[in-house]
Amino acid sequence: MEYVNFGDAGVKVSRLAFGLGLRGQPDETEAQRVIEHAFDLGINFIDCANLYGPNDDRANTGRSEVVLGKALKGRRDDIVITTKVAAAIGPGPNDEGLSRYHVMREVERSLKRLGTDYIDIYLVHRFDQLTPLEETIRTLDDLVHMGKVRYVGCCNYAAWQVCKSLWIADRINAAPYICVQNLYNLLNRQMEGEMFSLIRDMGLGAMAFSPLAVGLLSGIYSPDRPPPVGSLFATRNREDFTRMMEESVSQVIATVSRLAGELDKTPAQLALAWVLSHPEITVAITGGDTIEHLNDNIGAIGWKLDDGIREQLDFVSETFVQRPKGSV
Repeated sequence: MEYVNFGDAGVKVSRLAFGLGLRGQPDETEAQRVIEHAFDLGINFIDCANLYGPNDDRANTGRSEVVLGKALKGRRDDIVITTKVAAAIGPGPNDEGLSRYHVMREVERSLKRLGTDYIDIYLVHRFDQLTPLEETIRTLDDLVHMGKVRYVGCCNYAAWQVCKSLWIADRINAAPYICVQNLYNLLNRQMEGEMFSLIRDMGLGAMAFSPLAVGLLSGIYSPDRPPPVGSLFATRNREDFTRMMEESVSQVIATVSRLAGELDKTPAQLALAWVLSHPEITVAITGGDTIEHLNDNIGAIGWKLDDGIREQLDFVSETFVQRPKGSV
């Protein structure tokens, strides 16, 4: 495993993080076993959220934190964890957002589920247009000073929203966001616009989520075949699969598969290596639900992507530099 500083922060994290969205994992016992296997592989960075639970089912909201808490026993001091706040976790008027009320309530709930007294990196899950940004920044700063949170960061922000947040934190002398977490893969390259420039200028850490485009780049899907029985797109997203298999997507999938074969790598390893080849990206979040997925994904580490291969992947995916919001 490779370990790097998380942006300009001193904390060192593995270049692969393990994400606990658990889209295709219904069993909490097995999920814990997969997390512990990630530790054994050298992954010291786990990405969670108060929203996550087995099968990505909102009926299971919060259960990923519970499972992670069990897996952390005896290892807490060696593992860097994130969890998130802002997404709706209930029907009440204060069950979402980034108000002081909601953030203070949810951090306590997350700490209890995780079985820990601190969160390494507390991430706001989305921008909240209804709460003054200064209210959120002051609240997060208070959590840092209280010792409940060590660092703070943001997810799914536009570059201007990150920049404004950093400006407010600097103006009021509050703990700044040290990182961003955004969608980035061969089928969605929007981060390469303003966000990459901001990351370089401000020394931010960057976590790329869905680096395999919800599994489309994992090697199990083919544009000319139905999704495999039991796969995510066969069980819950069949209509999405048909819609997504437009010509440009199919070309990317076919190119990744061809080049991976030439390199004696799997498509997942090549797609992850492409994401990690960008100096702006600190960490790619693998969303593998099984030990087999993890064992495959770990093969993206420890080798350098050839410039010629990188150029071919850049070219075939060029249309996705300005991928519309809501895509994979």
